Amino acid sequence: MTTRIVELRRGILKKNDELAAGLRANYAAAGVLVLNLVSSPGTGKTAFLERTLRELKARGSRVAALVGDLETDNDARRLAASGAPVRQINTHGICHLDAEMIGKHLDGWEGVALGALDYLFIENVGNLVCPSSYDLGEKIRVVLLSVTEGEDKPLKYPTMFNSADAAVITKMDIAEPCGFDRETALRNINEIRPGIRIFETSAKTGAGMEEWLEYLAQERAGRS
Repeated sequence: MTTRIVELRRGILKKNDELAAGLRANYAAAGVLVLNLVSSPGTGKTAFLERTLRELKARGSRVAALVGDLETDNDARRLAASGAPVRQINTHGICHLDAEMIGKHLDGWEGVALGALDYLFIENVGNLVCPSSYDLGEKIRVVLLSVTEGEDKPLKYPTMFNSADAAVITKMDIAEPCGFDRETALRNINEIRPGIRIFETSAKTGAGMEEWLEYLAQERAGRS
């Protein structure tokens, strides 16, 4: 029975990887930078993305977002207030987005074409386990950690942090009252993913956002 489950999982992941490769080729052909944002629930991912969308639009960038949640379109409606095109993906109990879901929701997205975008953000389902196994064809996987979660999150969920290309610490405006140990958090992140680019941000105050936006511009231009 165990062997059958393992083989089934391998088959699912193989299919996902094949679909993700197709998406990646489409993104590259369209010249759009695609980012997959992953975190646990309550990290402030939506607030961070909302601020990012607003800031990018103010600078003339063409942006859009796909939003994954088990149910409701609350986050999609919140992000749409930024003025960016936003489309909801409800997984109905599935704890992650996969390449097939992304492909289906990109197809027939009225008024939105990949070639007309500079950035496409995918806000994944709040979960630090399952999404680590599913490639969505993105160029950059961004893992978010809030100051309210504890400095040991990277040690508890090493697969997710190790698979990320960048890490964002959110809610830095309340780090002090939360007793957040910044040095320990940075050390833990680097222990799991040495040299990863780390951004310390606050969507509320705007702290760290300029550095984050500069990073996006550099990646969009193809520079490291």
